[in-house]
Amino acid sequence: MASTPQYVGTPKSPSVTISTANTNLDGSTGTYGTVMSAGASGSRIERINITATGATTAGMVRLFLDTSLIKEVPVIAITPSATQPAFSTDVVFDAGLILGVLSAVKASTNNAEEFNVTVTSGGDF
Repeated sequence: MASTPQYVGTPKSPSVTISTANTNLDGSTGTYGTVMSAGASGSRIERINITATGATTAGMVRLFLDTSLIKEVPVIAITPSATQPAFSTDVVFDAGLILGVLSAVKASTNNAEEFNVTVTSGGDF
């Protein structure tokens, strides 16, 4: 264990668009989008934004660390309009989500709806 805090040395803000329905919870079966892969010395994620690009129905967006389910994000039914924004939410990892070397965070959507999944705070060590 480090005796001093370890901070991100190279900020990253990768993004992926997901839209293929996948109801699996195993992190390996079906279609997933890779949100961020770890750097050569590992990485840290503090915040991920999930934003729909159109109308949504009740469902889930799931985040995985490799094949482990780490977060299910409930999606509510919204039809965007001039007075109603599209579904959007932030997932915050208070202590930071640490990615070991060769690890990756992946995302999937329960329903065939399009979402942009973006790391808004994170990077490589």
